[in-house]
Amino acid sequence: MFPRDFAWGAGTAAYQIEGGWQADGKGPSIWDTFCHDKGKVFGEQNGDVACNSYKLWEKDLECIQQLGLTHYRLSLSWARLLPDGTTRHVNPKGVQYYNKVINDLLACNVSPMVTLYHFDLPQALQDQGGWKTAHIATLFDSYAKFCFKTFGDRVKLWITINEPYVCAKLGHEDGIHAPGLKEPGIAAYLVGHNMLRAHAMAWHSYNSLYRSKQKGAVSLAINSDWLEPLHTGCTEDIAATERNLAFTLGWFAWPVFVSGDYPEIMRSTIDAQSKKVGYNGSSRLPSFSKDEPNIMGTADFFALNYYTSRKVKPGGGGGDLCMKSDRDAGEVLDPSWPICGVSWLAVVPHGLRKLLKYIKDTFNNSAVYITENGFSQVGPVQIEDTQRSKFYKDTISEVAKAIQEDGVNVRGYFAWSLLDNFEWADGFSVRFGLFHVDFADAKLSRTIYQSGREYAKMISKYKSGQDEER
Repeated sequence: MFPRDFAWGAGTAAYQIEGGWQADGKGPSIWDTFCHDKGKVFGEQNGDVACNSYKLWEKDLECIQQLGLTHYRLSLSWARLLPDGTTRHVNPKGVQYYNKVINDLLACNVSPMVTLYHFDLPQALQDQGGWKTAHIATLFDSYAKFCFKTFGDRVKLWITINEPYVCAKLGHEDGIHAPGLKEPGIAAYLVGHNMLRAHAMAWHSYNSLYRSKQKGAVSLAINSDWLEPLHTGCTEDIAATERNLAFTLGWFAWPVFVSGDYPEIMRSTIDAQSKKVGYNGSSRLPSFSKDEPNIMGTADFFALNYYTSRKVKPGGGGGDLCMKSDRDAGEVLDPSWPICGVSWLAVVPHGLRKLLKYIKDTFNNSAVYITENGFSQVGPVQIEDTQRSKFYKDTISEVAKAIQEDGVNVRGYFAWSLLDNFEWADGFSVRFGLFHVDFADAKLSRTIYQSGREYAKMISKYKSGQDEER
């Protein structure tokens, strides 16, 4: 059912699990700052300690081994490695920590997939303008080259930036993620642009300086819902769906995989809305410079974060300057889709299969790693989480169909998340873990959920089938 050497994984992110926010020379990140500002996060919670993985890494490794994972996706804290964000000041304790994590994984026959940036910009760089400044791309490239040089002899799968859409929109348009800026209609496009520039620079650096010796692969993780028209035969709903896809998946996938530029419908609708509201500046969607490294082709695989699906109709286009008005697309939940935990997360495993087929047909039949996919729990903890267990069975069945029946070149699946962790603005109120973490216990004990046990059984079953094929 699954290809040989299929990657069976789970993922985490540094700020969500590590804690140790001031330990051993680490600098502050924008999420440290954001969480310490009152009223930003559920219950005034923060990631100062989180799962304390900085001190309890061996416990995490036991969880990874208990699941039988072949791969583990983690992110590096830029501010733990380079406290001021630059290579002028390297923190040896940070290097030591990640060397240990990588070496321990490899000693257990688990391959690391390493994300360079998962939302936690060093505060020192935010103080200089952060992702809104053109210079950030050069600083990110220097950080990436430092990581490739330091860890790339052992890391063969790299993600440069996780979910640039979320960083740009939630952090710079909506203000509900760090750095908490609300600059509608302008900042998010600029941030997304600089993230693409930073990614491209890092990919080219890897390609020219490290690939021949290290033989790894580099991409960026793009999040996308599956979107389809509310009424399948309605021309307006179809057009709204195409716009919505262009403003989400297409915003980052189109420049990298198709044309080296943004989807034309994205630029034309943004410029039309600017004219409508009397905005007289240059296009709010920046253009790529011919003097910089080409964006096109800067991904060795397609890294997809998928959680849910939506039906789409026209709507939201108003007289103001914001992304919602630009895209003029309203999203609707199908009442037949169950909701898990948080209100936005409808459970639609078959949407993943449809999205994988769309990616195959639209983005050059790229190899795909599903780098995040999960099911949340809120309220009283249920260790026997039967709904989530069923979710993973149904989802992995849909991935198998995508491979076998649709011919999608899926190379791996990473469940989100290994551990219950700090879930950004929701704090610890939302749990995605395969392992329960008792945040009321000073030892932060880890206990496997039923879904974790079931995922381990599926991995064992499919791995044994692959072994028999050999």
